[in-house]
Amino acid sequence: MRDAFEGYVRAAAATPSIRVADCQYNTERIVALMERANEEGVKLLCLPELTLTGYTCGDLFLQETLLRSASEALSSLVERSAGLPLIVIAGLPIIQGAKLFNVAAVFCDGGLLGFVPKTNIPNYNEFYELRHFSPAPEETRTVRFGGRDVPIGTRLIFQCDEEPAFRLAAEICEDLWVPAPPSSFHAMAGATVIVNPSASDEVIGKAEYRGTLAEAQSGRLICGYLYADAGHGESSTDMVFSGHNLICENGEVLAESPPFGDGWTSAEIDLRALEFDRRRMNTFSFDAKGYATIPFSLNAGKGNTRHIYPLSLNRRVDPHPFVPGDEREKNARCELILDMQVAGLRKRVEHSSAKSAVIGISGGLDSCLALLVTARAFARIDRPMTDILAVTMPCFGTTARTKSNALRLCEAIGVDCREIDISNSVNLHLSDIDQPPESHDVVYENAQARVRTLVLMDLANKSGGIVVGTGDLSELALGWSTYNGDHMSMYGVNSGVPKTLVRHIVQYVADVTPTLFDVLTDILATPVSPELLPPSGDDISQRTENIVGPYELHDFFLYHVVRWGRPPARTFALAKIAFRESYSPEVILSWLRIFYHRFFAQQFKRSCLPDGPKIGSVSLSPRSDWRMPSDASCATWMRELDELAC
Repeated sequence: MRDAFEGYVRAAAATPSIRVADCQYNTERIVALMERANEEGVKLLCLPELTLTGYTCGDLFLQETLLRSASEALSSLVERSAGLPLIVIAGLPIIQGAKLFNVAAVFCDGGLLGFVPKTNIPNYNEFYELRHFSPAPEETRTVRFGGRDVPIGTRLIFQCDEEPAFRLAAEICEDLWVPAPPSSFHAMAGATVIVNPSASDEVIGKAEYRGTLAEAQSGRLICGYLYADAGHGESSTDMVFSGHNLICENGEVLAESPPFGDGWTSAEIDLRALEFDRRRMNTFSFDAKGYATIPFSLNAGKGNTRHIYPLSLNRRVDPHPFVPGDEREKNARCELILDMQVAGLRKRVEHSSAKSAVIGISGGLDSCLALLVTARAFARIDRPMTDILAVTMPCFGTTARTKSNALRLCEAIGVDCREIDISNSVNLHLSDIDQPPESHDVVYENAQARVRTLVLMDLANKSGGIVVGTGDLSELALGWSTYNGDHMSMYGVNSGVPKTLVRHIVQYVADVTPTLFDVLTDILATPVSPELLPPSGDDISQRTENIVGPYELHDFFLYHVVRWGRPPARTFALAKIAFRESYSPEVILSWLRIFYHRFFAQQFKRSCLPDGPKIGSVSLSPRSDWRMPSDASCATWMRELDELAC
């Protein structure tokens, strides 16, 4: 599935083991890295600052012999890059007129594309670069090199012929550490990938700060950011260098070679996702004034534009993108989400002067979380728990387990709990509309949901309260709710929380609340079900994930389709990687079809969604993040799915 990974570019940041001032030796080490990059399908290779000479040459930078050797070494590298579908960035000193510049040389397939000089020259603490180098000139010029004029300047963007979204720009080391890095202007001029050839010496705490800088800059600029650091072989007279290399993308570290490691790290940068996010954010401004675009090709004579994309991904694809993998981070996320839900509900209760909060309790996960949030909100405003009216409404599909858990949870929290059996009401309603009670169709199911909502709404009127909705984000995506039934409330506290995260929040509350641990643990162990069909004995007969599919798959689809706008082929390919040990490609594809079908068909329920707090980067509220016609056709997406092969 080559086409599935169109828009990805495999990039590497690497640190050769060098000898100070031995350009010939360093050239061979660089060539070895270029060959490794080619073997591993890398298309972009970034090397450290002044890597051809070594950063720590000191006054040797003023020696003509070293400068000539560095130029000869670059000529050799450019020549030996011929035939390689690889763009390389390597650092060296270059003379222009009476000035010496610290530059990043950019070359590809036997051609030298340009020089990007360092803008900010440090001259403090251990750094004395102004002794040798001049800051970059403001305008783009040309320098004679290898018998031809080569552009030299900071406003150069290198664009790939085969993948126009691959637009490369460079800054050097200190440029990142200043208040207004050149990369900020590069990104506004259209660069999607920034490389930083660097020679950052190692001192205590610097690696963490360096990583924070690169990660944050990639997020601020919505770009890929490669940081290639000097390492073994640099002079240790006064400093040590660790080869701490980083590849970041849009605020996330994709890959990292730890300090004093092997100095090689690679990852795929998703160029299409970066462009999507830039289009989405209308505050991301563009200004390419003064910039020159230099084309390059990664075709290397193969006559096949597809070969530049990876056949597979080395980067990790998180199967649960809404759930942090680190336990401490996950717990902190759960606590924050609870605070956000509480803040939203508290405002609604205070604004409406609600005397009570009415909530339907089924013994399932969603209503459980909604009750936990409501209890926290009322505690926050010093309201008694008895101002919360929790109603369990058993009917045809209710099992003893869920009913018992609903009552136990209410008792443990101390809310006003009421049991109202709605069987007679539903039977009377079915009789009124001439619906045979033995016909267990959608009418039979939805009648129960709508009667439950009727009860809750009328109890809210009676008690001067509001109905707290329980439906979650995943159910909104799939339309897994009864229109004007559980679809409706005065405030939906879970509307921004996907199902996979609901489970972890409830588990978190169980872990930190001993009095609720037993009942919450059993609720977590109960299969997800609307319980609208008669049970088989004491067992739940209607299991949601058997009908609409596993929520972990649907949450994965939701994240990639809505948050990143990924097409079906890309979403499918990523899902196969993420769930390769859990689901077969055939199963993934079948549920992906269900997802698209339901997502389009059920938009009408989202178009009139009750209020609720946005929690994460994915929201389906028609008033904020997601505006979609209720009658849009999914045919184009389905045709792409039809073309996929497992």
